Amino acid sequence: MTQALKNSADLILAIDNGTQSVRALLFDLQGNLLEKSKVELEPYFSSQPGWAEQEVEYYWRGVCEACKQLWPKIGEDKKRIAGMALTTQRATLINLDAEGKPLRPAITWLDQRRAENLPPIGFGWDALFKLAGQAGTVNYFRAQAESNWLCHQQPGIWQRTDKFVFLSGYLSYRLSGEFVDSSACQVGYVPFSYRHQDWSHRLNWKWPATGIKKSQLPLLKKPGSLLGKVSREAEQQTGLPLGLPIIAAAADKACEIIGSGCMQPDMGAISYGTAATINTTSKKYVEAVRFMPPYPSAIPGAYCTEIQMFRGFWMINWFKKQFGTLEVEQAKEQGVAPEAVFDELIKDIPAGSMGLMLQPYWTPGVKLPGPEAKGAIVGFGDVHTKAHIYRAILEGLAFSLREGAERIEKSSGVKIQTLRVSGGGSQSDRLMQITADVFGLKAERPHTYETSGLGAAIDAAVGLGLHPDFDAAIEKMTRVGDTFLPDPAAQQIYEQLYQQVYRKMYKRLSPLYRAIQQITGYPKL
Repeated sequence: MTQALKNSADLILAIDNGTQSVRALLFDLQGNLLEKSKVELEPYFSSQPGWAEQEVEYYWRGVCEACKQLWPKIGEDKKRIAGMALTTQRATLINLDAEGKPLRPAITWLDQRRAENLPPIGFGWDALFKLAGQAGTVNYFRAQAESNWLCHQQPGIWQRTDKFVFLSGYLSYRLSGEFVDSSACQVGYVPFSYRHQDWSHRLNWKWPATGIKKSQLPLLKKPGSLLGKVSREAEQQTGLPLGLPIIAAAADKACEIIGSGCMQPDMGAISYGTAATINTTSKKYVEAVRFMPPYPSAIPGAYCTEIQMFRGFWMINWFKKQFGTLEVEQAKEQGVAPEAVFDELIKDIPAGSMGLMLQPYWTPGVKLPGPEAKGAIVGFGDVHTKAHIYRAILEGLAFSLREGAERIEKSSGVKIQTLRVSGGGSQSDRLMQITADVFGLKAERPHTYETSGLGAAIDAAVGLGLHPDFDAAIEKMTRVGDTFLPDPAAQQIYEQLYQQVYRKMYKRLSPLYRAIQQITGYPKL
């Protein structure tokens, strides 16, 4: 342990099962990360183009191993753990049989399969949607719903599916022995009411549109409430104390937001993770894009108004694999994060990457920008190197999130005044500075990199009564680490590039994207 603490149950364990790793994190009531363990994960395997799956037990083994690695590090302080909370990647779905056993690999959030040639819903629903002008939106929802693909492509699996749960629900089951989950983890194509943060009303169209029965879904608990207690079986496999309280938290992005200290709609929470996002927290239900609902907050009754770049910081990992092998090896030799080496690589490249502009649509979106979109890099010249490409990726991500922020501001009527930046990309000082310069706002890095785990710990602290409410917990457990102020010269360049180039790129290139799709068949709409 890094510091001495009082001999009482005053520590909180957070399990964070992300896309790239699962981590066991020990926090105190001041939000200090006292110790951690980390187990790397393969994000997915793909047996078909566009598929992204993972063996279900692989996730549980990762949780077990992360816990077992943590115990020797904390010694007797294990006895001082008051409770725990779980946060996971969003929208990864799992089919379980009547005995709670996986029927097939998990379909991860990165999966791109779609259900095609679906029959009409019937019972007058289709006519009603057409009359309301919502047939296209409903058809998209149905095509994206994994349950529909399973029903039509793997009917035997679907017929045997007794429980259909997100990864958070599955891990909650393995920890507690109960089919229960947090309402703030329900992000995906299931019959969930984002406005009311509960399963949809029994007469809602999402039930017939997905073919899911309520009996297949877990009991929902609000963030900060008791989810369950560690079971005997979980104790034996993980080493967690038997009966340890498990407090409901939220999905990783929602936890990142409160772990960054963002509670007001004038604070923008940027996450440079596998998916790059910008969020604000609001007590009001606000759709930044029509028919794209705000997601549940890690604070009960609040909403996360989000714009997402689907494979945002994934592009950095793509770049490292394709072009950055040397720098990654240098980072290993120096014992530093790869971002530090890449930061050095681009230190002398000016704002604007000497005219190289990148549109970061590596994976098509729902409505932002559109299902036919592709990535683009324009402005190449003989002066450009891989370092320029790397910086252009960072700038393109920042431009896309600024565009998202402006959509949120327009819908909410609240101007974003400051930024809190978390996720893997926040480790890069260059990206932090680029973000400040592109937005023209102060960009603050939270005191800990593990903001999603900290957000889960905040939920646990409130649920266990260790802090009286969320306001007090967030005030005590979050704070700013480093602050990056906009550089006036760089800000001026980015403002011109954003207004005169970036905002016009998609509109100009969209017809070409559609032509490419029609000629090649990719992406499949």
